[in-house]
Amino acid sequence: MSDIPAFHHRSPTTEAPALQWALTGIAVLGLALLVLAPLVAVFAEALADGAGAALRSLANPDARAAIRLTLTIAAISVPLNAVFGIAAAWFITRFDFRGKALLITLIDLPFSVSPVVAGLCIVLMFGSNSLVGGWLVAQGAPVVFALPGIVLATLFVTFPFVARELIPVMIEQGRSEEEAALTLGASGWRVFRTVTLPNIRWALMYGVLLCNARAMGEFGAVAVVSGKIRGQTATMPITIEMLYQEYLSVAAFSLAVVLALLALVTLLLKAGLERRHADQLAATHRP
Repeated sequence: MSDIPAFHHRSPTTEAPALQWALTGIAVLGLALLVLAPLVAVFAEALADGAGAALRSLANPDARAAIRLTLTIAAISVPLNAVFGIAAAWFITRFDFRGKALLITLIDLPFSVSPVVAGLCIVLMFGSNSLVGGWLVAQGAPVVFALPGIVLATLFVTFPFVARELIPVMIEQGRSEEEAALTLGASGWRVFRTVTLPNIRWALMYGVLLCNARAMGEFGAVAVVSGKIRGQTATMPITIEMLYQEYLSVAAFSLAVVLALLALVTLLLKAGLERRHADQLAATHRP
C-alpha cells in the first residue's frame, strides 16, 4: 500500500457556512441602506400629508407637463438610439476597417464625459449666439431651451446603451449564418429580418430598457440645455429639484414616486426578459 497521504480536494467556491451568512448579510444590509431605505423614504415623504395631497400635487399643470415631456423625450430618443445602436453594432462587427478601435472609443465617450459638459457643448453649438443656432432661432426653430435641445442631450447620454449590449452578442455569433443566407440568395434586408434580428432580440430589448431608464432620469445635460422653464422645458427630474428647493416637499416627492415607479416597471421588464431568455436557453440545450 502506498504511503502517499490522500488529499481531499475542496472546491475553491465552497466557503464555510458562517462566512456565507456573513457575506450574504453584508450584501443585504448594503442593499437595504443604499436602495430600499431611500425608496421607502421617498414614498413616506410623498404620503406625509395623505394620499389626497399627493394626488393633488400630481394634478398640478406643471407636474403633468413634466411627466408628459419626460415620456415624450423617451419616446423620441429611445427608438432613435435603438436604430443608431443597431447600425453602429452592425458596422463594427460585420466590417473590418481602420479606425474601428477609435469608433468603439467614441461610442463609449458619453460614459466618460460629464453630462453637464455635453449640455454645454450643445449650447455652444446651437445656442442663439452661435452661427447655426442663431439662424435656427431666426427661422423660429430654436434648439436650446426647447424640445430639440433636450432630445439631443438625451440622445448623447443614452447612445452607448444599445450599441454596447449588441456588440458583444454580434461578435460572439459571428457572420456564418448571415453569409449562408446571402449565399442562398436572400436580400440584405431579409437577412437582417430573419437571421440577425432574431439572434439579437434579447440584447436589443435589454439595451432599449436601459436606454429608456436613463432617458427618463437624465438631469445634468438636460438641466443645461432646457433652461428649466416650468411647464415647458422642465422634465420630471428638473421639476423635482425645483419643487424641493421651494420647500414643496410633498409635491417634489410625489413626482419622485412617479419617476421611481417608472424605474421599477423598467426593472421588472428587465427581470422578465432575463428570465424568459434563460428559459429559452435552457430549452435549447435540453437533450
